[in-house]
Amino acid sequence: MNMSDNNLMEKIVSLAKRRGFIFPGSEIYGGLKGTWDYGPLGAELKFNIKQEWWKAMVKNRDDVVGMSASIIMNPKVWEASGHVAGFNDPLIECKTCHQRFRADQEDIIAEHEKLHKEKKEKTDWTEEKKFNLLVEVKLGAVEGEKNTAYLRGEITQGVHVNFKNILNSSRLKIPFGIAQIGKAFRNEITPGNFTYRSIEFEQMELQYYVKPDEKKSMEYYEFWKNFRMDWYKLLGINSDNLRFREHQKNELAHYAKAAWDIEYKTPFGWKECEGIHHRGDWDLSQHQKFSGQDMSYFDEETKEKYLPWVIETSGGVDRAALFFLIDAYYEEKDPAKNGASRIVLKLNSKLAPYKAAVFPLLANKPELVKRAREIYDDLRKDFMVAWDDRGNIGKRYYSQDEIGTLFCITIDFQTLEDNTVTVRDRDTMKQERIEIKDLSQYLVKKL
Repeated sequence: MNMSDNNLMEKIVSLAKRRGFIFPGSEIYGGLKGTWDYGPLGAELKFNIKQEWWKAMVKNRDDVVGMSASIIMNPKVWEASGHVAGFNDPLIECKTCHQRFRADQEDIIAEHEKLHKEKKEKTDWTEEKKFNLLVEVKLGAVEGEKNTAYLRGEITQGVHVNFKNILNSSRLKIPFGIAQIGKAFRNEITPGNFTYRSIEFEQMELQYYVKPDEKKSMEYYEFWKNFRMDWYKLLGINSDNLRFREHQKNELAHYAKAAWDIEYKTPFGWKECEGIHHRGDWDLSQHQKFSGQDMSYFDEETKEKYLPWVIETSGGVDRAALFFLIDAYYEEKDPAKNGASRIVLKLNSKLAPYKAAVFPLLANKPELVKRAREIYDDLRKDFMVAWDDRGNIGKRYYSQDEIGTLFCITIDFQTLEDNTVTVRDRDTMKQERIEIKDLSQYLVKKL
């Protein structure tokens, strides 16, 4: 990725739509700002991200279990969590064009004023108002008698309200974690930067319960902070484009003992990728208070009873997908094609939507198509594999490079003679002949 390229985001947005990663939501009806639909490749990329997260956070650990909470919960949940009273953004409106902005986004406001100044227009602002980010829904069969509930503004609370259920139905002992992936919704005033800030988004979170001990809890906190940073690096994000940023005292939530963000260097600045938070006992104490239920943990060994503290890791699936796309985007010269340029998504093998693509050299030769189909049908039992018989072979290679496909397998006339195929590597563009019987094992080894 060339971070000096001012048009990089335009190229990413164009590629995402052209190749079926991400489309504007409800586009045929003029769209709906802050909503996005994921096409075949985008859905596969998101699925792979979630799979890798689940593998690292749940499958490979003895101290973490997963759950999936309801999107709509009793509205008292949001009263207890503080979202109904405190989940507000400061809102101002431009009297000239009636666009709304968060009052604390000074850089965006300054840019807006600059645009009006260039048009020789005066910019007047309304007084600041509080704007609740929770998305309301109405429940009930009879119009006029419906009750107000909310689409969840975060997935966190679904875990905490089930703390005792999970504790009582499992053999978990503190320290332990509960992981969840799911949709959340926020009535964003200024959605933007492609999918970075949206009305509807998907989160992947861990709530890790620990004994209330300052020193020990901070050890867990540091572990999860570094564990999450390493996850992004292991999946291919350039280390130079990642950093930690500590929240200053004036940024900390009232319940937070500590908060650090993992940030990614985007074309629109350093932006939060994931937050690691020390939440203390805020969540369980609030739900205990509002529900009247005992949310404490009893330690059988020490005979102690206490409200656990929580270490949280909170990342976005959509943000991760966007950052992986940005980081993987390259424009390169192909020495084999007299310096012709190609676009290639150098996605990590675990994330790439397609692991391989199968081509018959010529689509009008039935014997090649038949053999290619046999190989394609055999490989797709174990791998996500694409079929492509359009145009010349060079265009097919570049087409697969553009969506991140790792290997291109070409069935030619030599295949019919000796049962070998040509395998081309996405990143090096080098080709080698592989026997068909060894093809599956070859891909396993390479991947």
